[in-house]
Amino acid sequence: MSKLGFIGLGIMGAPMAGHMIKAGHEVFLNTRRNVPADLLGGKSTACASAREVAEQADIIFLMLPDTPDVAAVLFGKNGVAEGLSQGKIVVDMSSISPMETKAFAQKINALGCDYLDAPVSGGEVGAKAASLTIMVGGPQAVFERVKPLFELMGKNITLVGGNGDGQTCKVANQIIVALNIAAVGEALLFASKAGADPAKVRQALMGGFAASRILEVHGERMIKRTFNPGFRIGLHQKDLSLALDGARALGVALPQTAGAAQLMQVCSANGMQDLDHSALVRALELMAAHEVAKA
Repeated sequence: MSKLGFIGLGIMGAPMAGHMIKAGHEVFLNTRRNVPADLLGGKSTACASAREVAEQADIIFLMLPDTPDVAAVLFGKNGVAEGLSQGKIVVDMSSISPMETKAFAQKINALGCDYLDAPVSGGEVGAKAASLTIMVGGPQAVFERVKPLFELMGKNITLVGGNGDGQTCKVANQIIVALNIAAVGEALLFASKAGADPAKVRQALMGGFAASRILEVHGERMIKRTFNPGFRIGLHQKDLSLALDGARALGVALPQTAGAAQLMQVCSANGMQDLDHSALVRALELMAAHEVAKA
């Protein structure tokens, strides 16, 4: 059993840390608010700071909202870097900038410690079911050491390449997911406005070449109007901003990604940033003055 740290116990971080606790590891916990009561007891301990977590644990996991949050937790006052000692491992499972990730890894390496970027896909459902897809960037030997812990949280675990490559893979994932949500939203809106039953259209499409996980899960959300967050629009907006910033730096055009980002901006401008990203369809509905279905 390892001494582990987990910082960031939000909608996904809490169940991810919970799997480690249930597996019998000693886990030191820290989060912006109070540590959830159901994670305490046994071998888990609430810590007052990220520094304290790093002092106590051999492997420190982070699950935070954005790049500035990771920077602050790693290198701010009472941050992880202040508590590290030679040979420890930092694993960032947040979805943040690939470029900044490379810089963070270099700073942690300079302290004699290893660094993995390991963003995830699968949302709250995947976090609770321990079925996340985990995209890892970092040294092979470090990946092999941490992999048994990844297997407590996910099913599809891939070492993509060096530091930053895990984050690059996650940005690519978020591009595909956003464009698929937009496509499903447009298709169901078109069908509904034309007078067809969107539920039956979805059922028919699930048996053909248009079938997808997005059509299955998010299409159902659009029809049933269940937009409680599994993954919030505001967070997906952040990921698409990373994609567009990276594309600008690389001299690459991502016109469809830009379009999806604008649809999410419409939602945010109308107070929907905390809804599930399937609610992107609401932007299309506002422009059409027609809803896919009634609640």
